[in-house]
Amino acid sequence: MESKTKKHLLFIAGVLVCFAVAGLSVFVEKLIPGDILGASIIALFMGTIINSFFHPSWIKPALKFVSKKILKLAIILLGASLSVNVIMNVGKMTFFVMIFTFAMCFGGGYFIRKIFRLNWKLSNLISAGTGICGGSAVAAIAPVIDAEDKDIAFAMSSTFLFDMVMVALYPIMGRLLGMTDIAYGIWSGTSVNDTASVVASGYAFSEAAGDFATMVKLTRTIAIIPTVLVFAYIGTRIKRRELQNSSGDKKVNIFKVIPWFIAGFLALAIFNSVGLIPAAVSGVMKTASKFLMVTALAAIGLGTSITDFKKAGFAPMLYGITIDTLVTLTALAVIWCMGMM
Repeated sequence: MESKTKKHLLFIAGVLVCFAVAGLSVFVEKLIPGDILGASIIALFMGTIINSFFHPSWIKPALKFVSKKILKLAIILLGASLSVNVIMNVGKMTFFVMIFTFAMCFGGGYFIRKIFRLNWKLSNLISAGTGICGGSAVAAIAPVIDAEDKDIAFAMSSTFLFDMVMVALYPIMGRLLGMTDIAYGIWSGTSVNDTASVVASGYAFSEAAGDFATMVKLTRTIAIIPTVLVFAYIGTRIKRRELQNSSGDKKVNIFKVIPWFIAGFLALAIFNSVGLIPAAVSGVMKTASKFLMVTALAAIGLGTSITDFKKAGFAPMLYGITIDTLVTLTALAVIWCMGMM
């Protein structure tokens, strides 16, 4: 009995450690000017550094709980901040640019990953982070394909490194190319990864470009919904096949393989789209979702070591840089072809 109580106390302590790292990451984010570095990536790196010096076995059950269960709760709450109606505010021109960039991320990524010999889960996490919205997309897709924590860490790091460079280079390149505010807003909004980085690069060009880039980014975030559904379907088919192989000819219960937390995510997205969730409540749920995602990434960092990054080598980073560069050029080419330069 005493041993069981001790396990429970250690589990709670482990969960509190994750929340403490998340809270500290949010605090550090506010100290950094320009919103260049988000709390999610800070939590991931901070957790990894801590794990390099302090990695007791008793914290592992808590890390597993936070990185899996808490992450799924964050995804459900994320639905309350999405609205399908936002798409109507940016026009068809933005939609077509995003179609081409998504095709490059996932279509081109399918072939490019073979060059770098990456597994399909890691390559698609990086592609999702690049094509949709950085860390949020990586976090949303990871559970439905049962991605390993180290793959999530690699994907987050890859998209982060590209954003750090592009926040500085995008405004310079936009001016050299003589882009209009709208053209630049579409370009940065469709090809820069994380929301904070889109805002930073957008307003570094002009206020009008920043406003439009932010609106484009919000529309791009909507793509989380169909993307998660597609990968949930793929993940479900793979799980069913694995279960059938392990159980012979026995029928597989579909209820055991479908990620049901996606239902909650979609329900909140629909409720928000039709106005059933008050703006104040939606804001609170979005804030809670963001913090829980930071907490989950802190747990992932605490379970990932620098050794894991060394073992992975440069392949994930090179893949991410390649995909990001191709998306940047694709968005620029579509904007030019449509005569918006």
